Amino acid sequence: MKTLVTGGGGFLGSAVVRLLVARGDSVRVFSRGDYPHLREIGVDVRRGDLADAGAVADAAEGCEIVFHVAANAGFWGPYESFYRPNVLGTRNAIDACRRHSIRRLVFTSSPSVTFAGVDQEGVDETAPYPDRFLAHYPRTKAEAEKLVLAANGPELATVALRPHLIWGPGDPHLAPRIVSQARAGKLRLIGRRPNRIDTVYIDNAAEAHLLAADRLSWHGHPAHDPRAERPCHRPVAGKAYFISNGEPMPVAEIVNRILDAAGLAPVTRRVPEGVAYAAAALLEGAYSVLRLRGEPRLTRFVARQLATAHWFDIGAARRDLGYEPRVSIDEGMRRLAQWFRDGAGE
Repeated sequence: MKTLVTGGGGFLGSAVVRLLVARGDSVRVFSRGDYPHLREIGVDVRRGDLADAGAVADAAEGCEIVFHVAANAGFWGPYESFYRPNVLGTRNAIDACRRHSIRRLVFTSSPSVTFAGVDQEGVDETAPYPDRFLAHYPRTKAEAEKLVLAANGPELATVALRPHLIWGPGDPHLAPRIVSQARAGKLRLIGRRPNRIDTVYIDNAAEAHLLAADRLSWHGHPAHDPRAERPCHRPVAGKAYFISNGEPMPVAEIVNRILDAAGLAPVTRRVPEGVAYAAAALLEGAYSVLRLRGEPRLTRFVARQLATAHWFDIGAARRDLGYEPRVSIDEGMRRLAQWFRDGAGE
């Protein structure tokens, strides 16, 4: 199988690439940067901008399936910096599939496309898109997801996956940010409610993408897939799926387990939710008016995320994709701790 992985040099993209290579697929990646470590394992590395339709189409030529993983996943910046990679880039990926008669597209979405700033406890895929988004990232990811699901049809089978808070060895975002904030004495918990949140270990998130791709090959055929460990009882094309470890924990517990893996003391100091949200609004205003570089220490979207519950029913992924988290949070934390001990997380 010849595959294209956009964002194949990123945290999740690299994990998807490694699994594809391990099972014998021919892999090409399309990213802004160069990745010699991928070339060393036989990956065809192409560089370019997702907003460049011609470059995306050229990268997709000759491929049989596209994993569209690339995105701007930040929570601060002008709308255009999110729209171009997340919406325009997704439209270009869809158009490239159609141009080259590629039959399958697996899209990496986000649970934040359903987040309205209130608790989400055990919600499933029937949760609607909110009327108003708290940041450009979830807004543009929702726009992109809608494009992908609307593109599903007889000539192109599409599916959207919504992995939540991916972490593990090699994580350049979640764990290092928590650790750096703790070391600087700036880390605080928000609110006093024991809000439970979902996370997903990197290997589980990557495996979900391959499972979805394999089920798309049975587009329109709800019969049993003989290659699957479980029966595929219904088609997955045109659908979105929440992906997590299925082990929701209070946000304080997951944060402190990451700190423990890094050899740091737990965080206990808390800030009232209202105070945190007001401070985030002030910071955003200051950064916008003064045109400060970087990003605010806290945004309103992040404040709401940290102060609310958001965990999801992954029953549909288990049933339709045959997804089962193989690496538990306990095992993942052991691997994360080893990564920190090896100095890779510094």
